[in-house]
Amino acid sequence: MKYVFLGYYEPAIHASMTEDDRNAMFDAAFEYDEHLRASGHFVAGEAIQPSETALTVYWKNGKVATTDGPYAETKEQLGGIGVLEARDMNHAIQLISQHPTLKHGASFEVRPAFDMSEMMQKSEQRRRKLAAR
Repeated sequence: MKYVFLGYYEPAIHASMTEDDRNAMFDAAFEYDEHLRASGHFVAGEAIQPSETALTVYWKNGKVATTDGPYAETKEQLGGIGVLEARDMNHAIQLISQHPTLKHGASFEVRPAFDMSEMMQKSEQRRRKLAAR
């Protein structure tokens, strides 16, 4: 089963680290990511740029609107997302709990991925019926 994880960090903690400490943290994190890939548990992942570069897109007064940055104001910032392959939630937690960045103030939110394949198939069938008319 797939599990999505969201990795959060506190910019203040990150900024207070020496370059050597930051490099050691990233080296350990990338090494662990390689371990997860090699064992077939790391499906995908991407780091994202800081929240200052974000744009929130939403619907307002009948049209699309945008706002700079994320809606929520918090000390923690979303730093990346990933997908794990795990037997169950306990296994996913076991895998992510070994991530080296936890020791440097990071936290991970882990959620089961939602399988939308049946919903997508039904939608495709409905759209084909409409197109055939």
